[in-house]
Amino acid sequence: MALRTLEALSQGQVDLEDALRRVVDEVVDQLDADRGTLYLVDHARRELVSRVAHLPELAEIRLRVGEGIAGTVAATGQAIAMPDGGADPRFSERVDSLTGYRTRSVLAVPVRGRDHAVIGVLQLLNKLGGRFTAEDVVRLSDLAAELAQALVRTSLASQLRADSNRPLEFRYNHIVGESPAMLDVFRRIARAARTDATVLIRGESGTGKEVLARAVHVNSPRRERPFVKVDCAALPAQLIENELFGHERGAFTGADRAAAGKVEQARGGTLFLDEVGELPLTVQGKLLRLLQDRTFLRVGGTTPQAVDLRFVCATHRDLEAEVEAGRFRQDLYYRLRVVQIAVPPLRARGPADLDRLIDHFFFECCEKHDREDLQLTARARAALHRHPWPGNVRELEHCIESAVVLAPGPIVDVELLPLGGPAPTPAPAPVAPAPGGDQFVIGLVSLRELELAYIDHVLAHCDGNRSAAARMLEIGRNTLLRKLKEREE
Repeated sequence: MALRTLEALSQGQVDLEDALRRVVDEVVDQLDADRGTLYLVDHARRELVSRVAHLPELAEIRLRVGEGIAGTVAATGQAIAMPDGGADPRFSERVDSLTGYRTRSVLAVPVRGRDHAVIGVLQLLNKLGGRFTAEDVVRLSDLAAELAQALVRTSLASQLRADSNRPLEFRYNHIVGESPAMLDVFRRIARAARTDATVLIRGESGTGKEVLARAVHVNSPRRERPFVKVDCAALPAQLIENELFGHERGAFTGADRAAAGKVEQARGGTLFLDEVGELPLTVQGKLLRLLQDRTFLRVGGTTPQAVDLRFVCATHRDLEAEVEAGRFRQDLYYRLRVVQIAVPPLRARGPADLDRLIDHFFFECCEKHDREDLQLTARARAALHRHPWPGNVRELEHCIESAVVLAPGPIVDVELLPLGGPAPTPAPAPVAPAPGGDQFVIGLVSLRELELAYIDHVLAHCDGNRSAAARMLEIGRNTLLRKLKEREE
């Protein structure tokens, strides 16, 4: 019997815990159990961690490999069906004592990865109206095999390898990060996704703004409807209006039939305006009307058309400066910045995030190009840490893919990394404060590096708003812009 809910795991930026919770709910229903838990193996800690569980009493369960029924299944790779809590010496009452829940029967089976190694345990508690049967063991094992095939296609795959030396950590599929700045991004995505509020994603080129835009859509109630992207920087100004709103027959030479634009194609779903700061002023006014009234006119049309959609926008530009310069409408600016998500540059995310991204991209590229035999040397990893990454996450991904493709043997060393020669050592990024704090920590650096690092810290604190950062620093906005420009020269 196939799991219908597994399809959610195939979506690129889905909230993994939410998708896995739906899977476990379906398994519990199919086998008439009271509760279910999916444990994953945290190889770095030699533990099982409950990533999804019907466990209102505890936020998380951690078991040593070999502890309890689930831990024994992880250690031996053998399914266990326990008819009574007191009848099996492998049963541990530790969790029941913490929760107050009474476990009467247990069925647990291994979840195996591509190399047949155990990557998790799928466990059910308390069969409704009886005990778990041999048939239940077969059915749950089959469902665990389906789940395993889906798991190894997610961004969890690199963390579930037996040689992984980093603690298990994840939130959204194919969005990797655990730094305080990225955890704040995840919180904002989760809150925004539940609503229809307009979202403005801000950050440097290559930081992954489109990936985050898709996460807002995929985890929203509109997930089954279209996600339509418009690249405002890639189209000539005279074509953008037609691209957005479509045209009526006869609107211009060659318009021999009416055509729908991206706005109509996104009906019921999400319209993603990438690099919205590049929109010409003539189109900005029409976008403002669409945002305000949810109506638009096709090019050459006279009858307003209503449309139901959600807006997510992204830009690398300083929109406040664009407004001051008269290149961006102030009323549109305020319409767009309902919910802002500031994406930190890679250099500000810290070494832990960089290591996780290196592992993730190296694993994915090796699989993509059938080079699973490759090993990344410590020298190569150190060189990746020294590089300043002006192209951010996109540059890192392409750098690693190039090295994987061009490696002549089983080793990827520093010489294969296209880093443009010896990279200057970047100023150490400030350690981001815990949520709600404003602590700034940095190692021993030059005065100039200290100043630039503190400016980055204040900018992050102000969600990328340079005017607000200048006020907090008690310097003029032009002075701040000059200091940022000097860093890039």
